[in-house]
Amino acid sequence: MMKDFLSIIDCSAELLKELLEISAELKGLYNAGGSDLCLSGKTLAMLFEKPSLRTRISFQVAMTDLGGNAIYVKPEDIGGIGKREPIKDIARVLSRYVSGIMARTFEHNTVTELAEYATVPVINALTDWSHPCQAMADVLTIQEHCREIEGVRIAYVGDGNNVARSLAFACAKLGMKLTVASPAGYELDAETIERANQVSADSVGQTNDPRAAVSEADIIYTDTWISMGQEDEKQKRREDFAGFQVNAELVKSAPAGARIMHCLPAYRGFEISDEVTESPNSIMFDQAENRLHFQRALLKKLMS
Repeated sequence: MMKDFLSIIDCSAELLKELLEISAELKGLYNAGGSDLCLSGKTLAMLFEKPSLRTRISFQVAMTDLGGNAIYVKPEDIGGIGKREPIKDIARVLSRYVSGIMARTFEHNTVTELAEYATVPVINALTDWSHPCQAMADVLTIQEHCREIEGVRIAYVGDGNNVARSLAFACAKLGMKLTVASPAGYELDAETIERANQVSADSVGQTNDPRAAVSEADIIYTDTWISMGQEDEKQKRREDFAGFQVNAELVKSAPAGARIMHCLPAYRGFEISDEVTESPNSIMFDQAENRLHFQRALLKKLMS
C-alpha cells in the first residue's frame, strides 16, 4: 500500500522497482500513440512555493494524459502555504475537493504536514530536503542507457543538496553506488550517508576531490551550485565551487563513455560547461523527458 510519496527512503525497493516498471510501460504505450485514462474524473491540486518548468508541465501533462485535471495554485492564490491559514486546514479542505495534492515547497515539514492531515495522496515535488520525483526519473534514465541499474556507479559533483540526498537513497535502495564530491563545507550531511549505508553497506561515499569521484563513474551528475533561496550566497558559492565544474577536463578523468546528467536548469559556464552539456554523452534532456513518464506512473499508482 502507498498513500503518499514524500521521500525515497520511506519506500521499499520493491515499490520503487514497480514504479520504474509502470513508468517504462506507460512510456512505451504513449510513445506508440496509446493511452490509459485511469484518472478520468480526478483532479490534482498543484501547490507551488517555488516556480518550475519541468515539475509543473510534467505533472499537468501527466494528469491530462491519464484523463484527469490539474489545478495550478500559486502562493498568492491562497495567501501562502501555512500563512493565511494552517497547513493542516489546507490539507483537510483540499481533501474534500481533489483526488491528490502535489506540493513544491521550501521546507520539507510542509509536505509531511500536508500528508499527515490530508485524506488524499500527497506528492513531494521538491523540498529543500528531498527531490524524490527527480531522482526516480534519473534512475529510469540510467536504466534506459545502462540496461541494468544494479552496480551502476554515479559520481555526483557539486552541492550536497536535496538532489544528492534523494540520489543517495535511490542508490541504497536499488543497488547502485554513489560518490559525492563537494567542496569543504558543502558536503552531503553525515546522517543521510549513514541512513543510506544502513540500507546497503558502502552504497554512498564522499570526497572533496572531483577527479577521484569520477575516476570509475558510469554517470557524472551535477546540479546548480545556487538553489532557490540561496541567491544572497551567489558570489561566495561560485568562489567556493571553483574546480568543481563538470567540463571536458574533468570528464577526461572518467571512463570513456561516461554519461553526463543534470537535473536542470543548467547554468552553463558555472557547474557545467556548454561543451559537456552539448556533448554526445549528455543525457540531460532524456532525464527531463522522463520526469513526465515517471510522473504518469506515480499518479497512476497513487490515484487510480
